[in-house]
Amino acid sequence: MAAKQQPLITHLMELRNSLLRAIGCVFLIFIGLVYFANDIYQLVSKPLIDQLPAGTSMIATSVTSPLIAPLKLTIMISFFLAIPFVLHQVWRFIAPALYSSEKRLVAPLLFSSTLLFYAGMSFAYFVVFPILFKFMAGVIPDGIAIATDIESYLDFVLKMFFAFGLTFEIPIAIILLCWAGVTTPKTLRAKRPYIVVGAFVVAMLLTPPDVISQSLLAIPMLILFECGVLIASIYQPKNDNADRDTSDAGQP
Repeated sequence: MAAKQQPLITHLMELRNSLLRAIGCVFLIFIGLVYFANDIYQLVSKPLIDQLPAGTSMIATSVTSPLIAPLKLTIMISFFLAIPFVLHQVWRFIAPALYSSEKRLVAPLLFSSTLLFYAGMSFAYFVVFPILFKFMAGVIPDGIAIATDIESYLDFVLKMFFAFGLTFEIPIAIILLCWAGVTTPKTLRAKRPYIVVGAFVVAMLLTPPDVISQSLLAIPMLILFECGVLIASIYQPKNDNADRDTSDAGQP
């Protein structure tokens, strides 16, 4: 019984060590950034501040908001910056269970998924936020002053970062689904009309109730969908089971 339990215990210990290393990396980055917490919050809030009318500013409606909001943002930024190391720990944990052809596929996917996540966040910050906040500032009724709470703004920004970061992972998800045999590029192309409707429904759920932000999320989703289908149709990994069956057939 002990011989059977030992591999499971070993895997659990390795999983624990990987989690501890990932958490430690996030903590170390946080320690390095916590001194600049207020500067980081000011940088993240810049797209909104640039669109505020003269004489207005963001506000803090809670006594602890000026302290909690920058610290919360710094923790999340630390996690975002640690994503490459976190994914490396995931890779170290699952790599022994993969075949050689799977390793050749998974390693580039982990690298590209990190870049795509960062690209999604950058797209939200540099493209979506300026357009969205400028539009919002332009439709405010007369006599209404903008006074956005810093914690409400932080929640909105983090939600948008995650939404666009995960959205930009669509090509990776499509490649993995096709690689696992769950679907095929041909099937996905046949369901394109449903994908278009689904993209706008997801964008409606993840973004504020305005056409601009919904379109700025849905259109990249559709473009990334097409990119994922194209890559999946070009790259077809070899079937390890078929390779093993062929090699076994030559043995007595």
